[in-house]
Parts: sequence; structure tokens; C-alpha cells
Amino acid sequence: MKVGILQLNPWINDIEGNALKIEQGAKEAFAKGAQIVITSELALLGYPPRDLLLRKQVLNRCVKSARRLAENLRLLGPVILGCPWVENLKVFNAACFLEDGQIKTWIGKTLLPNYDVFDEQRYFTAFTKDKVVENKWGKLGLTICEDIWNDKEFEQRAFYSEDPVAELANAQVNVLINLSASPFTVGKQEVRQKMLAYLSKKYSFPVVYVNQVGANDDLIFPGRSMVFNANGEMVYRASSFKEEIAVIDIYTKTDFPEKGKISREEDIFRALALGVSDYVKKCGFNKVVLGLSGGIDSSLTAVIAVEALGSKNVLGVLMPSCFTSKESNEDALQLAKTLGINTYVLPIEDIRQSFVNTLHPIFKGLPEDVTEENIQARIRGNLLMAISNKLDALLLTTGNKSELAVGYCTIYGDMSGGLAVIADVPKTMVYKVCKWLNREEEIIPSRVLVKPPSAELRPNQKDEDNLPPYEILDKILEFIVEKNMEPEEIIKLGYEETVVQKIYRMVRIAEFKRKQAPPGLKVTDRAFGTGWRMPIAAKI
Repeated sequence: MKVGILQLNPWINDIEGNALKIEQGAKEAFAKGAQIVITSELALLGYPPRDLLLRKQVLNRCVKSARRLAENLRLLGPVILGCPWVENLKVFNAACFLEDGQIKTWIGKTLLPNYDVFDEQRYFTAFTKDKVVENKWGKLGLTICEDIWNDKEFEQRAFYSEDPVAELANAQVNVLINLSASPFTVGKQEVRQKMLAYLSKKYSFPVVYVNQVGANDDLIFPGRSMVFNANGEMVYRASSFKEEIAVIDIYTKTDFPEKGKISREEDIFRALALGVSDYVKKCGFNKVVLGLSGGIDSSLTAVIAVEALGSKNVLGVLMPSCFTSKESNEDALQLAKTLGINTYVLPIEDIRQSFVNTLHPIFKGLPEDVTEENIQARIRGNLLMAISNKLDALLLTTGNKSELAVGYCTIYGDMSGGLAVIADVPKTMVYKVCKWLNREEEIIPSRVLVKPPSAELRPNQKDEDNLPPYEILDKILEFIVEKNMEPEEIIKLGYEETVVQKIYRMVRIAEFKRKQAPPGLKVTDRAFGTGWRMPIAAKI
């Protein structure tokens, strides 16, 4: 049985465009010898469509487009299409079986995730009927994404009362097929691969897993579609972070060459580059602008932007004040030269002084504090937004996850922008990714990687004036943000009580800032995005 796999990058709500891409991909796969073609989850509409699923017109367009696809592919062979389906006023996350010019049947997703970034019970009805499609290749067991993630032995617990895979095994299916839109998080590929191998070996049937690729809003989808034979051996794995159409004989003995393990640093970099590329293009932009400070965060963001869009589409702006060191300016310009991007230098000292003079009647007699520091950041934010407006270039913010977590950033200042590229990358990981980038040649000036991090908003300022060392801060933040641990639990692990309590409080009171931040690309298990739903006005 030769299966055609369409690992495609859908554009949410571009139903006609997605349909055309699916049709062209299916024709290519059938021309290569495919006997059946499979798309990813909700490939026709794009995942996640969120509240578009509440619009009847969108759902009607999907159904009409699915029927048109069936008609257009009637002479070629069957296609399993990911598409929302409506029956008896209920909406299902469905896999439609297209054959002989019609939609022969459809099955829906049984397990509807409602955690982190997923909110499927808001839109879909769980499908509880038979998930088997019989044809000349035998019994095909159809599942959608979460349906395969509930094996109690592999997971060591059952998240749902039903196990669709076990039910299909009891029905003696010949092949398990899974349509997925499983987002990227660092380290998840290893788990996903082990789980699929486990299922195929446990039940002695081939597993075909087709995953979406591309980025939609804050979510990045890695692709990496896979096929395992009935012995649990991988016979195919698609490319990472790019579209791919392949035809695989699912019953062949494995001859799949295991590629070298990709480092976490490279995985994060490639994911973020795809996230930037898709977000910029799908939002209707062609170029970006960002502030270059000579620091490590803006340096990494600039490299990612160039990887995503090409150097000619990236503009860097230096905005030195009287507190900006000569070394920072040199490092920013050196980075820009290495990357081949255009730059402007806009000194802000005169503007800063005019702010101070204008505010003097109100501030007279009051000591200088963080207010004056924030003025500088907001001047820079204003200048960058003006450039963004005038040049029609999306502004990228450069703050990392550690800063966003504790509010070590200026609202309406360095938080201004359309996309927060590294907002889910902890500071310690920022350094690791930059060192990986410099593994063969110096891309980011070496001085950037060794100088103490500083916002340079006052004389001799260092981040550690206000924060613990990032190695300690990031571990505490991991416990608070990703593992939902209370201060008492973290203190028992050996961390200093005053430090833990301080960081916990900073995370809580910065919530109002995060609610006003631009969307950030998700790469960890829990980001400050659609999966983070903390109240703002809550007692600490």
C-alpha cells in the first residue's frame, strides 16, 4: 500500500487557496504512484482556526470546498482530507474520505484537548461512532491528533476514559492513520516518535502520521510526518519546518537512515525562523524593522529575521543615549555588517533631554528613578513604530522570556511591536542558541556573548542589580511558569527564600504588562500566549 503524504503549510481561512494546494499536492502524489493520499488535521481550513469555527459561512465554505475537491480528484484515487464537518447542527473536527467524486464517509475526532493552547471543546462535538473505513486495502483506522495520545501504558496514566487506538486494534484494522496539527515545543519530537513506534509495535499495524507544517499566530508546526511499519520501525520521516509531498510503501522493511540528532539550540532557531517568516507574510508584510542595542537579545532576533526573510528585508535601528556604551554601538554595527542588513543611527539624547525639561515642573524635587529609564525605552518605541508605519515594516520586539516573566521590560517602550520573536526563549537559552550560531564562524560579535547583560538606561547598569543571575532566575521561572509550583515547594528544593518570594511576586504583578504585549512565538511547554490565562487583578 503506497500512501501519499501531504505535509503542507495552510493559511488559516484561505479555504480556496488551501484547497488548490491540496489538489495540486494530491495530483503530484498520485503521479508518483500513491494509492491513497492523506492530509494533516483541518488542512482545508488551517489549524488552529479558533473562533472562525463559530461562523456558519466559514463552515459552509469548507463543506462546499471539500465536495469540489472530491469532484476534481475523482479520476485519481481516494483522499483523506482534514476538514471541519457539520451534521445535525454539530461541528466535528473531521477526516473526510473522498473517493469517486464524492465524500463517501467521514469520521470525527474523539478526544478533544482543552489544555494549554487547545480549546477544542469550545467548538467541536466528540465523535463516538465507528472510526473504521473499509476499502480494497482492508480496514483503515482513522484518528485525529489527540486520539493517539491516550495509551495508558505509554503515558503511564489515562487522560481520557476512551482510547481510540485500542478500540481500532480491537476492530482489527490493518493500518492506523492519524491526521495531526501538533505544535512544536522543544524536545517533543523525541516523545512523539517514541509514542508512534510504541503503538505500531504494540498492535502490530503500520502507523501513518501526517502533521501540519508552518506557523499560525503564536504556534509553530514542525511537520516531521512519519510512517512506521508493523514492527515499530520507522520507514519515513518528513523534513522539519518545510512542506513535503512523499509517497511511502507502508509495508516495506525499514531502510530509513536515522539522521543525526538535532540539537535543541538548532531546533529552536529553525522553529523561530519559520515562525517569523510565516507570521510576517501571512499578516501581509514583506519586511521588518527592529532596534539594535548591541545586546544579545536584539542580536539573536536580527539573525533569526535574516534567516526568515533575507537581509534585504531587515532594517536595524541604533538609538544610542548618553548611557549607551561605545562597545555596544560597535557590536551592533558589526552584527549588521556581518548580516548585510541596512541600519540607521538615531541618537536620542536630545529627545530624552526635551522629555526631562518638559516634565520638570511635575517632577521637580523628586528623585530620579525607573521613570527616567522608561522614558528612554518609550522614545525608542515611538521611533521604531514611526518607522514601522512609514515603511510598512513589521516591528519585531526583542525581549526574552525571562524579562517578560518578571516584567523587566517597558510597556509602550521595548515591548512595542507586532511580534515578540524570542518571548518564549529564556535568557540562558538565548546564550546557548547564540553560541550554537557561532560554532563555525563569528556571526554575533564574541564580546556580546561575554559582557554582563545590561539595559544601559543608567550609568554602569547591570541586569543583576535587580535580578538574580539568570542561571538561577531561569530555573525558578521554570518551576513557577511551566510546572505551576508554589514558592514553598521551590524553597524546599534549596533556593533562597527571599529570592523565590521576590521572583514569584514579580511574575504576578507583571501580568498586566504581558496582557498588552505583542504575540510571541511558542517553543516551550508553556508560553505567555494563548495557553497562559492568568487573571490580572488577583491577590498575590
